[in-house]
Amino acid sequence: MASLLLVRHVRQLITCAGRAPRSGSSQRDIAIVADGAVASDNGRIVFAGRDADLPSHITDASSAETIDGRPLSVVPGFVDAHTHAIFAGDRRDELRRRLSGASYAEIAASGGGIVATVSATRKASEDELVDVTRRRLDEMLACGTTTAEVKSGYGLEVGTELKMLRALKRLASTHPMGIVSTFMGAHEIPLDYRSRRDEYTRKVIDEMIPAVASDGLAEWCDVFCETGVFTPGESRAILGAGQAHGLKARIHADELGPSGGSRVAADVGARSADHLIFVPEEGIRRMADAGVVATLLPNASLYLKIGRYAPARALIDAGVAVALATDVNPGGGFSPSMPFAMTLGCFGMGLTFEEALAAATINGAYSVDRADSVGSLEAGKQMDALLIAGDAIDLIRVGVPSIATVIKNGRIVYRAS
Repeated sequence: MASLLLVRHVRQLITCAGRAPRSGSSQRDIAIVADGAVASDNGRIVFAGRDADLPSHITDASSAETIDGRPLSVVPGFVDAHTHAIFAGDRRDELRRRLSGASYAEIAASGGGIVATVSATRKASEDELVDVTRRRLDEMLACGTTTAEVKSGYGLEVGTELKMLRALKRLASTHPMGIVSTFMGAHEIPLDYRSRRDEYTRKVIDEMIPAVASDGLAEWCDVFCETGVFTPGESRAILGAGQAHGLKARIHADELGPSGGSRVAADVGARSADHLIFVPEEGIRRMADAGVVATLLPNASLYLKIGRYAPARALIDAGVAVALATDVNPGGGFSPSMPFAMTLGCFGMGLTFEEALAAATINGAYSVDRADSVGSLEAGKQMDALLIAGDAIDLIRVGVPSIATVIKNGRIVYRAS
């Protein structure tokens, strides 16, 4: 197989190159290069720009695998910066209940929700978790995601949390997807700790975080800061403990109400605050001042029937960098499609197409601290790219198979039939 991959005479090339993250008006400042070209050697980009400017040593290379880009647009591979893609069990029955009028809180109170997945995941073997998660990663790859953050959090005990993270480590070495691992033992209070929640918080801090850090199984620490789950004070303590053990901070914030999570994100210097459906103006201001990325999850708003979306326009206008993600999970993240998240971002949140594309690529990469290697098409970065049949904006034509080819590290890993 040729190590040099060359896509020439591209109909529309959008590189998303430049400073990361994109914020304010710069989030929509994305140039379209007509008759473009992108080339990689051994998985690294060596050129991205006008076809007319291709160096002769690239065009003359006899070993190059060349793709005719005239019917195609090329954009960076998507970076899905928030998923819960590793779990066992099936909660599609909850979807039917939700469609019949049951709320998220009602389903959780009756033994559904996160704790139902915890029970199934505790019973699953590591091999079983690898197998079921691989299939989900395959789906995400076919939808254009080339890098994904994946959280633990369906164990809520040391052994299962470590089992989940070990499974992710195995997948990171065997699956084309670039995987960013996050420890989220603070996803919920287990049923047997509901009357002694302080004990569980101490268990996360004193047992789980040191074990995860000692085994080098995660890069990030996350917490669900929400009424009835973890308070702002508990969230600060957990994220602070994670930081003390070398785990960078991100947080579920202001999803079901103004929980104070956006303020915690600013206080602890979290890279990302996620969801933010009910983020207050003060939280937006503090996130902007602290440089916290807003990772927004419109798929969750839709599937949970929350009735509103995060205020993306207010966040961008305040100078907060906005990323988009799918929130793949068993209870409210039923779509693995970043183009679907982009579509909801445009039509539900008021983003322009350009803002949504930046949110799904370079800002997502920054959210998971990968902007130096993925998220844009520029020399030196990994050749993670999508070949789109038609114009790039065809990505938001829901139900149309617009992604013709997915390239990861300079290798074709998916082709539409």
